Amino acid sequence: MIRWLSVFVTMLWAVAPAGAQPWPSKIIRVVVPFAAGSTTDIVPRLIFEQLSRQLGQTIVVENRAGAGGTIGSAAVARSDADGYTLLVNSNAHTIAPAFYPGLSYHPAADFAAVVPLGISPNVLVVSPSRGFKTIADLVAAAKAKPGSLNFSSVGVGSATHLSAERFRLSAGIDVVHVPFKGGAEAMSEVIAGRIDFYFGPVGIVLQQVRDGKLLALVQNGSRRASALPDVPTTREAGFVDAEFPIWFGMFAPAKTPPAVVAKLHDETLKAIQSPNTAEKLASLGVDLLPMSSEEFGRFVEQEVTGNAELVKAAGIKPTQ
Repeated sequence: MIRWLSVFVTMLWAVAPAGAQPWPSKIIRVVVPFAAGSTTDIVPRLIFEQLSRQLGQTIVVENRAGAGGTIGSAAVARSDADGYTLLVNSNAHTIAPAFYPGLSYHPAADFAAVVPLGISPNVLVVSPSRGFKTIADLVAAAKAKPGSLNFSSVGVGSATHLSAERFRLSAGIDVVHVPFKGGAEAMSEVIAGRIDFYFGPVGIVLQQVRDGKLLALVQNGSRRASALPDVPTTREAGFVDAEFPIWFGMFAPAKTPPAVVAKLHDETLKAIQSPNTAEKLASLGVDLLPMSSEEFGRFVEQEVTGNAELVKAAGIKPTQ
């Protein structure tokens, strides 16, 4: 009788809903709403190597690119709020409402902000052949002949696009936007001299700068990136309100249990601060952005408002 009772209890445990078991008890799926190889994809993968070991569970990253990150984000918003489907996004998460009026989700209301994964400035780079030695040289050339200079981005509404728009407004210059489908093309056109400048993530442009193929004139974070300590910030160069660093963060569907969100926050932060992971992130110019989940949530709300104001000030038309 005792033997059969033991078997019965074991069977009940095996079919019990996942929520009744200690989290995590199965594979965790993380959606990155951009293509593999993008900075938003590279950063979390570095962190998840350590996080997976800490949690004792496999973390599978799924790239679901399209529509400025909104396709993958919408899929996560509709997912079960059990901690097994998560989202990693960047500034794009809070830019989306300004470009997609019919968005099926709200980046703050429909998600639990779990933890920031890091922050990194975008760097304005030019080809050495263009002859610009400083950011003042580029601005002077743009003012001397309005509309004569152009800049590349990875698409309308991307962080690389809005970085340039915020700088344009601060500097009071008239330049032409040329969007591309990816960072490699946006950067290679600058190297070739067909595009005048590009505001790219540190980790993407760093090697080209070190190789002398690109010259970094300014970075738009609140402080200099450790990977480019000799490149001034926009504020140091005399441009007010030109900051637009790229940040990365983890999100869960809105009704995910608070205990799961808390554990995710603490374990992820621990993974980020582990020596091996911290060193890898630093090599990409990514710095820690320490916030509680509550602080991160308020940050997201502020970003949604601020990005909507920037899009309006820059005169960018939303996607229909």
